[in-house]
Amino acid sequence: MIYFDHNATTPVLPEVFEAMRPYFCDEWGNPSSAYRFGSKLKTIVGMARGRVANLIGALPEEILFTSCATESNNAAIQSVLKSNPTKRHIITSAVEHSSVLNHCQALEKEGYRVTYLPVDRDGLLNIIDLENALNDQTAVVSLMWANNETGVLFPVEKIAEVCQSKGVPFHCDAVQAVGKVPIDVTRIHVDYLTISAHKIFGPKGVGALFIRRSVLFSPMLLGGHQENERRGGTENVPLLVGFGRAADLVRQEFSERVEKCLVSRDYLEKTILAHIPNTSINGCRDSRISTTSNIHFSGIDSDALVTFLDSRGICVSSGSACISNAIAPSHVILAMTGSIGKAKQSIRFSIAHATTHSEIDSVVKELQHAYQQLK
Repeated sequence: MIYFDHNATTPVLPEVFEAMRPYFCDEWGNPSSAYRFGSKLKTIVGMARGRVANLIGALPEEILFTSCATESNNAAIQSVLKSNPTKRHIITSAVEHSSVLNHCQALEKEGYRVTYLPVDRDGLLNIIDLENALNDQTAVVSLMWANNETGVLFPVEKIAEVCQSKGVPFHCDAVQAVGKVPIDVTRIHVDYLTISAHKIFGPKGVGALFIRRSVLFSPMLLGGHQENERRGGTENVPLLVGFGRAADLVRQEFSERVEKCLVSRDYLEKTILAHIPNTSINGCRDSRISTTSNIHFSGIDSDALVTFLDSRGICVSSGSACISNAIAPSHVILAMTGSIGKAKQSIRFSIAHATTHSEIDSVVKELQHAYQQLK
């Protein structure tokens, strides 16, 4: 198998799995227990929290562990709305992840007004559009750091400055950015920031929400006293340990991983564009993460191409893995180009630091076969 869909999920690294193993088999107690067999795991959970905090420059007490990025995104938005019940306006973008878009659409049915900021043909957001959308009724701005389909980066530092100047809370979905661009919450004033373990070679089923100490937070899940009484539920110690270990590895290997991905991504794009007719890159070439290429294959249906490559043992995608209807055109490419045809003819390749040129050559060879059969 050749796996070029790391934006959907990443494999658990051996070092991460080995760190988790004892907490499945030997140290399986409940951290909230009064006796030592369980209670000693509070220290282990605390260590994991510190490691995740270090990854983004946060304090350990600013990290709330969740079950996934979707929960983190929902919890951040819901918390702000509960804290500001008289404000009924939300600002997001037309290219956000479904966990933000679907949540906002549900809130519209409850009477909230949502502004969906547009992007240009390169997938870039104009900061002036944000400034013009803000008003006295704006409760929260929720904008991603890096797009999951194109890898295009939003101007998060400028967004944070604008929001802070207006006194509006800023939530940032940074799931695709962590480990790929430098993130330091002491330098950039985001109020809430979402990250996920399974995007950085950790386990599925665990995420985190950074909550700046100066902002309010209203729990979405009520229950016990866990997570400093901000999220009830027994801590999943093995997954938290895995998250912490993955965060450590990302931080230690950051520069090396990014450089390897840049070289591989550029080689992938150069080779595809040189060997497959009528192809072009979707999204800004300069302002994007190093792992992601979204390529338009003119005249070739993306779902047919994904199926063809799957039959050859190659994993790619035509959009986000969280979009339920696989045959729907990419909402991201549609928002960028206004073209349903282009949205239905684009493929996302998301690589990793372990991706090889040999793998890329094999993928391009199969793409040539696909072009002959599907054009």
